[in-house]
Amino acid sequence: MPRGWLPLDGDTIVTEEGFIFNVFGYEHPEGRLFAFLKYIPSRYRELFRVRLLGRTWRLRGDELLRAERLYTAGNYREFLNTFRASFPSYIYRCPFRGKEVMSVPLDRIVEVYCPGERLKALLMAEVKDPLQRSVQDLVELLSEESKVPIEDFGLHGSIAMDMHTDQSDIDLAVYGGMNFRRVEAAVGRLAEEGAITYILRNRLDAARRYRGRFRGRVFMYSATRKPEEIRSRYGEHRYIALYPVKIRCRVREDGEAVFRPAVYGVDDVRPVGGSGLPGDLNPEVVVSMIGCYRNVARAGQEIEVSGMLERVESIERGTFYHQVVVGTGESEGEYIWPI
Repeated sequence: MPRGWLPLDGDTIVTEEGFIFNVFGYEHPEGRLFAFLKYIPSRYRELFRVRLLGRTWRLRGDELLRAERLYTAGNYREFLNTFRASFPSYIYRCPFRGKEVMSVPLDRIVEVYCPGERLKALLMAEVKDPLQRSVQDLVELLSEESKVPIEDFGLHGSIAMDMHTDQSDIDLAVYGGMNFRRVEAAVGRLAEEGAITYILRNRLDAARRYRGRFRGRVFMYSATRKPEEIRSRYGEHRYIALYPVKIRCRVREDGEAVFRPAVYGVDDVRPVGGSGLPGDLNPEVVVSMIGCYRNVARAGQEIEVSGMLERVESIERGTFYHQVVVGTGESEGEYIWPI
């Protein structure tokens, strides 16, 4: 593990057993990291009762598998069951949420891939394959157009780990919320000029406009907090799940919506489908733990949300507020839809 490493959302970690996880969020218990499972060594295939993709990856001789769908409630429960039965050190009962969650003990980590460092290594490499050259060309184009320094970009995914094929997607990180907005605007201008094209497969793609094609190659980009943008720490709040709700509301604040977890400040909250929502329980915040619901609406726009209403208590101050959480792992029916 790198000395002085500050784990950031999207950093990739390899464990002693060969599991590959992506770090989730920015708040972690002492000695552990919240993370989601990305790749499974093929020798553990029979332990995981989930549908797997037909293709495989290789990292230094290990054959790796991936779930067909990474972010479903059903798959998350199956992952918890498998780790509880076969690798119990990866299960952590969070006292602030009152439930078991997946987390990686720091002493199980053998390797870390940080997107910023991986992009730097790619750019400095003397020999590059065609896909790696496309990464360099795209980052240089986005940096020039947005005026965001190349040092504030990073590289996720199989290319970052040198286990890509020529068909792999280019998955970029942009460090800093303001930098992300500048890159987002630059992508829009480049699309108007025809230098790139958007890929708009559904209404979330149309709302986020984070996925495109550059010289025939699929790319995407997402925001990662800089260290100075991390404003909370694990253990500051207690989260009490109340009951599932479905609401419509107006986005009041979108500055935190580009990260993961995505946080939307909301107002003008109305229940949907006849479900009651007492006035004193009106949520002030909508939070998505699922990355695909980042940046789906800007301030002033409306969203429909299905999720779990939670009471959030400040342990130090004794104050509280309410939020709706999407991606609790309890239901497949949780979402944020732009209206």
